[in-house]
Amino acid sequence: MQSRLQAPSSWLQSYYFGRAIFSIAWVAAAVLFSGQAGPTAFLLVIYPAWDATANLADARVNGGLIANPSQALNVVVSTITAIAVIVALSHSSYAVLAVFGVWAILAGVLQLSTGVGRWRHVGAQWAMILSGAQSALAGGYMISRSIGTVAPTILDVAPYAGFGAFYFLLSAIWLVAKGYRSVRA
Repeated sequence: MQSRLQAPSSWLQSYYFGRAIFSIAWVAAAVLFSGQAGPTAFLLVIYPAWDATANLADARVNGGLIANPSQALNVVVSTITAIAVIVALSHSSYAVLAVFGVWAILAGVLQLSTGVGRWRHVGAQWAMILSGAQSALAGGYMISRSIGTVAPTILDVAPYAGFGAFYFLLSAIWLVAKGYRSVRA
């Protein structure tokens, strides 16, 4: 069994590309279905549920949940968030955005922790560390918007997902370049 510190870069490349593709597709769907209650609700629930699933898969490949406590906690936080979004959808868009804000803060700190843990042995984690920090900041912004006067929509979450896609794509490309440089050296 591999520890999280010996994560194979080929897995991370695929994982990061997959996360980027999902986020890009999610943003496109959010823009396309903005204002349509059913599809929007589905998208708002599926985003944290996907994050839980992705973290679970990554942790399993890299030694399991016990060897990856930040990802194990992220699985729990993201699962609870998906359920909280379902509850918040019956209250208001303000409540949904507040839930996303709290989740962005927690998931960001946990992603930052995972990136720091992988840095020395895998490398190319600076984008994940930046992404985690930016996620936490974005969460604070979402919470501030959730107490505002303008009713939030899914388009208030879309930039968060878009930046996530950018960072995952950047990390995947960085790992590919790192691998290419290693082969040529």
